[in-house]
Amino acid sequence: MACVNPDGTVTESAKALLSSILDPLTPEEISQRVGQPLFKVRSSLREMTAAELVKEESGKYAITAKGKEKI
Repeated sequence: MACVNPDGTVTESAKALLSSILDPLTPEEISQRVGQPLFKVRSSLREMTAAELVKEESGKYAITAKGKEKI
C-alpha cells in the first residue's frame, strides 16, 4: 500500500504514522502506537525514508522537516 501519492501528497495512514514519530521510535514502537502490523509499518517507513519524510538513525525513525510539512 502506497503512502505517498503520485502528486506528492500522503495518505491518511501515512499522516497518522508521521504524527506518531515526532520523537525517534523503533518500528516496533511505531507499530504499537498506530495499531498497524509491523510489516506494514516497515514498508511505510521504507517508502517514507526514500521520500525523505522520515530519517533513520540507530534503528529509530523520526520525522523530517519535509515530513512535518505533510501533516
